[in-house]
Amino acid sequence: MNADNRTDDCGAALTAREVCHILREVTFERRVMAKAGDQSWDEIHAGLFVVIVDGWRITIYNDCDVLDYCEACVCPEGRRWSFDNGDRYGTDPIALLSTWEHGTLERLLKRL
Repeated sequence: MNADNRTDDCGAALTAREVCHILREVTFERRVMAKAGDQSWDEIHAGLFVVIVDGWRITIYNDCDVLDYCEACVCPEGRRWSFDNGDRYGTDPIALLSTWEHGTLERLLKRL
């Protein structure tokens, strides 16, 4: 666990699977996603894009209009997860999505 994943009084750090579950819920329309800033996915083109899903603040990297990876997440209780370049493959919440879920999430992000 890196320093960004440490917690104070909020309990254990979030896991990639917990964040993936929230993103998966969005793809099945069980949760609503809204952009946190003024810029659209297309306007950012390459950079960080922040969304809010039922109080979860999720930061996603837009790589030239392609959904790349999850940079960070903070749940409503304050628990955190953040990307670390040293993490093994499959520990990024986006990488845990199926091909269909990944494509669906990318389409939903482009509509925001």
